[in-house]
Amino acid sequence: MSGLLEGKVAIVTGGAKGLGYGISRRMAGEGASLLITGRDGAATEKVAKEIREEFGTKAIGMSADMAVKEQVEAMVQRAVDEFGGLDTLVTNASSLSDNVLLEHKTDEMLDATLKMGVWGTWWAMRAALPHMKKRGGGSVINFYSIDADTGAWLHSDYNINKMGILGLTRSAAVEWGRFNIRVNAIAPTGLGQVFARLVEEVPGFLEAATANNPLKRAGDPEKDIGPVVVFLASEMSAFITGEMINVDGGQNLPGYVSIPHNLEELEKGET
Repeated sequence: MSGLLEGKVAIVTGGAKGLGYGISRRMAGEGASLLITGRDGAATEKVAKEIREEFGTKAIGMSADMAVKEQVEAMVQRAVDEFGGLDTLVTNASSLSDNVLLEHKTDEMLDATLKMGVWGTWWAMRAALPHMKKRGGGSVINFYSIDADTGAWLHSDYNINKMGILGLTRSAAVEWGRFNIRVNAIAPTGLGQVFARLVEEVPGFLEAATANNPLKRAGDPEKDIGPVVVFLASEMSAFITGEMINVDGGQNLPGYVSIPHNLEELEKGET
């Protein structure tokens, strides 16, 4: 590690599990002081303790639900109170509703997905703004998805959500550039919570999922996804804003087929 984030203060939402876990570790390894948040407060505290012991950097865990405005605002304030400011906001936390067809998605499913994603990102960014302005700038790293680009089956509400986050990313990049705040997005494909569970539970899933990936493998959260987040949080990307970077081994080039094998059952409303 080269200390690219030495002296930086960062929040990583959903930072105790899946992709967020690898990102938290990579940022800590580069010297960042971290507030790791998630709905599972015990998990965030466990990871923060692990990071303090392994990397010797400052890290605290906090229970925060990105779907609750008051908790999102408290999260940002906690980082400022603990570390004296805020330089980087990584909005990794997200949620998926049940895998059902668009016509079977409910208003409640869409509402919950947007609350965790678009609304949570909106609240977090707006809460972070005054603190980043005081620091003379900052970096916001939002999360997009290849699912939105491919119109992935059974993820209609999630796809809407990710498209909204990309629009927010670009709007903020244009408007907040005057404060030297850079706002970018990444679309990672890696061994996150859902992907890793499917690899474990479904024989042959990993091979099938990576068959048309140009690099022929799934991304490692710490070794493959984390470094790109570090890059966007560091001064190495000081002249980059409003971008959406695919971090997927080239998966976005061929795309992927997501039509469910049990379409007939899903059309009947069965699971």
